[in-house]
Order: sequence, then structure tokens, then C-alpha cells
Amino acid sequence: MGWFPGPDGTWLIVASAAGAARNPAWYHNIAAHSDQVTIELNGRTIAVTAAQLHGPERDEAWRQITAAAPRFGSYQCKTDRKLPVIWLTPRSG
Repeated sequence: MGWFPGPDGTWLIVASAAGAARNPAWYHNIAAHSDQVTIELNGRTIAVTAAQLHGPERDEAWRQITAAAPRFGSYQCKTDRKLPVIWLTPRSG
């Protein structure tokens, strides 16, 4: 799965499913267990908290994502759903 740098050592991911009509299965798992998410990055497993962005925060993140990877804009055009942007922040401990 691709990711984008967020502020202050965080990560952004998009539940795009390449523009499919429904969110990918992993999105529902993260939404149900946002405090139990881990990511693997550079050979390390990192515990993170997942939060879906809304409003101006989502809009700003979306601008950054589509500037870095324009294909996400085309994914959005393929579906009626607003593609969820998830912000992953490291958990302490």
C-alpha cells in the first residue's frame, strides 16, 4: 500500500480501491479498530492510531496527495464516494 508523508513524522493513506464503488476491506478494519493498527516501514513494525480526516484537514491532505500522485484524482473521478483519507500517527509506548 502506498503512503504519503503527513505532518511531523506521520503518514497519510487513501482508501481508494482504485476508484471502486466501495471502500476496500482494510478501511473497515481500520475504522473498527483505529487504536490497534500497525504499519511496516523499512523493516520496522510501528504501532499507529488511525483517524479519518474531514473538512479542511482532508481537503489540504487531498491536495498534497493528488499533487504527489495525480492518479488518485482519476480514482476519485471513477466513483461517487468521497475517497477516505486516513491519518496515521505513531502511538507512544
